[in-house]
Amino acid sequence: MNIGNCYHCGQAIPAGVELCTRIDGQPRAMCCGGCQAVAQAIVDNGLGDYYRTRDALPDAPREAMPAIVEGLQLYDHADFQKSFVRVLSDDAGQGEREASLILEGITCSACIWLNEQHLSRLAGVTAVEINYATRRARVRWDERRIRLSGILAAIAAIGYRAYPYDPAKSEEIARQERRRALWRVFVAGFGMMQVMMYAVPVYLAGEGEMTPAVEQLMRWASLMLTLPVVLYSAAPFFGNAWRDLRLRRAGMDVPVALGIGAAFLASVWATLTASGEVYFDSVTMFVFFLLSGRFLEMTARQRAVSTTEALARLMPAVATRLPDYPAQRAQEQVLVADLRPGEVVLVRAGETIPADGQVLEGESRVNESLLTGESAPVDKHPGSAVTGGAVNTESPLLVEVQQVGEATRLSAIVRLMERAATEKPRLVEMADRIAGHFIVALLFLAAAVALAWWFIDPRQALWITVSVLVVTCPCALSLATPVALTVASGAMARSGLLVTRSHAVETLARASHFVFDKTGTLTTGEMRLLEVLPLAGLSVDDCLELAAALEQNSEHPLGRALREAAAGGSLPVVEGSGNEPGCGVTAVAGGRRLRLGSPAYVRSLHGRSMPVAAEAVLASSDTVIALGDEAGWIALFRLGDDLRPEAAALLADLRAAGKRVVLLTGDCAPVARRVAAELAIDEVVADASPQAKHDHVRRLQAAGAIVAMVGDGVNDAPVLAQAQVSVAMGGGSQLARTQADLVLLSENLDHLRRGIRVSRRALRVIRQNLWWSFAYNFVVLPLAVTGFITPWMAGIGMSGSSLLVVANSLRLQKAGGS
Repeated sequence: MNIGNCYHCGQAIPAGVELCTRIDGQPRAMCCGGCQAVAQAIVDNGLGDYYRTRDALPDAPREAMPAIVEGLQLYDHADFQKSFVRVLSDDAGQGEREASLILEGITCSACIWLNEQHLSRLAGVTAVEINYATRRARVRWDERRIRLSGILAAIAAIGYRAYPYDPAKSEEIARQERRRALWRVFVAGFGMMQVMMYAVPVYLAGEGEMTPAVEQLMRWASLMLTLPVVLYSAAPFFGNAWRDLRLRRAGMDVPVALGIGAAFLASVWATLTASGEVYFDSVTMFVFFLLSGRFLEMTARQRAVSTTEALARLMPAVATRLPDYPAQRAQEQVLVADLRPGEVVLVRAGETIPADGQVLEGESRVNESLLTGESAPVDKHPGSAVTGGAVNTESPLLVEVQQVGEATRLSAIVRLMERAATEKPRLVEMADRIAGHFIVALLFLAAAVALAWWFIDPRQALWITVSVLVVTCPCALSLATPVALTVASGAMARSGLLVTRSHAVETLARASHFVFDKTGTLTTGEMRLLEVLPLAGLSVDDCLELAAALEQNSEHPLGRALREAAAGGSLPVVEGSGNEPGCGVTAVAGGRRLRLGSPAYVRSLHGRSMPVAAEAVLASSDTVIALGDEAGWIALFRLGDDLRPEAAALLADLRAAGKRVVLLTGDCAPVARRVAAELAIDEVVADASPQAKHDHVRRLQAAGAIVAMVGDGVNDAPVLAQAQVSVAMGGGSQLARTQADLVLLSENLDHLRRGIRVSRRALRVIRQNLWWSFAYNFVVLPLAVTGFITPWMAGIGMSGSSLLVVANSLRLQKAGGS
């Protein structure tokens, strides 16, 4: 072979392409990532004889690879990848990448396993996660070792298609999937009715009432009507089963295809030889019932993921920009993707806000229900923050753009939901393993049943074996957990509680201890400055300006309260700012080192005792923070905030469910005890540093507790990570949100209460589904083995069990609004 040609397709290798695949122990040159992936798939699947036995090379590349592989190099361009690929590390344009893809052709959990295993073996692919319910894949790869086109080609090589994820494409694929499935159901249903018209007279005819010639004519007519059902409607069963067997994997469709194929071939033989029994009516009937069940399951699954899809479609495509504001108010239509921070956009009544920003002019109300779960529109006025994806309901607003594209809050929400959707919970992995072992055991059992009945009654051996294969296929077992978790996550998201980790729903339901931070969690976090006590001769305004200068970059509610109280004043210049989580902040101003935070933290700087004049402030049950320098105390600030109105109901609900509630706060003991008394919390840990919070949760866990931590703020990040399941308030710091397993976007504790109830119901539903799946197989298996279930009854039973599991899971959608 010419050294300049591709070993797989024979085409010339473009200049600069250095790709190869090891075939028969030798590195073979390839012209593109598609040929490389297909060749690697051929070798990996033990089909290397193809290269040793082929007579000639293909005439054109399209004959060597599926049509889907053509043009995949387009996906390697950086501009094309902007919308669905994230750069995780970069080295002169190379490095690690992560793409969000949608897979077409997934029919069961075995398909997920196959794609994950196949892709994870590709050189350069570092991580693969695929969600069954959403068909979404998250693939991570090293750009220096493999290109995206090679990954897509590898997926195509095993019979699937992958597309860059975008809401419109996802919806189009779902619509095409429904249309194809509906056509297959229609053909199977039509064939079933026609075949039954010929089968019933044969069943009803008495001895000698139908001549052999007429009966044989009925058989031939049934065969002709069954052919479209087997070749078209049942084609996915055979295609998936062949793919699984070729890759040495026993998937859900293997027993189904064996059952359908055996019954059909035996019926064809009986028709050709004019002897024995035919099962055309049974074949068409259980193909119809199986397809009907899968169609309904697919529809239910697509409904279950509708919340994520709706969020992804919120952002508009175009916006009205005012390029010369405030000098002029000329308007122009631009793509939202072209907006930049600092630009001003006009959002008319009824329009969707195109980016995160701040209102400059106008007063209106904004509907943020899909983002936060709050159904009531929120008032907006100059200075108010607005979120991209929310709908302006009343009057025009002029908005200054602050965050665009991937930096918006909506994009962050969608990314977190996608992360949860692509991760595989422990319960799902366990169910998949059980289902895989069950299928292998089922195939051996079916072989044993066939052999036994061959000796007992050969005439019944075939249809009894077919019934065993079909009726016990563990589809319901594979659907039991992922569908319930997907529906529960969607229901919780609609209530403003965003699931960001796959295990969160299950673990939240099993939590035995609920540990709460105070500020910003059980309280509103809207701290108000109640009193300033100067201790070093400075005025109240001077003390406030110093404190606000130290807190000017803080996200903490106490820092915001000090800045608001000092609004309008001239802040001194500070440098060398630092933050000690849970203690306070420090900086240098006017040549002296200042500290602002807990009295103990400030005292450690100068070592002086607190003046007697400060005792009354310190004795109050409000939050007190101190300001000092190396010379001594400068001022005390007394701040307070209000309890969230929903906090009492949430804690009462938890206590009624037998959960232990703990208040774990860095605030002083008097403040913590006051809040605990108002909310009837018995266990209080106050004056806790971040390390102390972390250690307290670890002690609870060591005693066997399953801890759910609810917190807000930078100092809560370590303890959020330590807890088995964590909830961050939606207005808390970015660090806390990324550590959390759930995010309460609405900051409404009543929505957390609903979410906990949904999680408990989800766990009950999963248990019901699993018990039903095992009980169903336990009951029907002996009935099928002993011949009490016919093939068409087996089709109804298998489809019915899967549908029952899906329908039971869909009940959780109503739970989200309860």
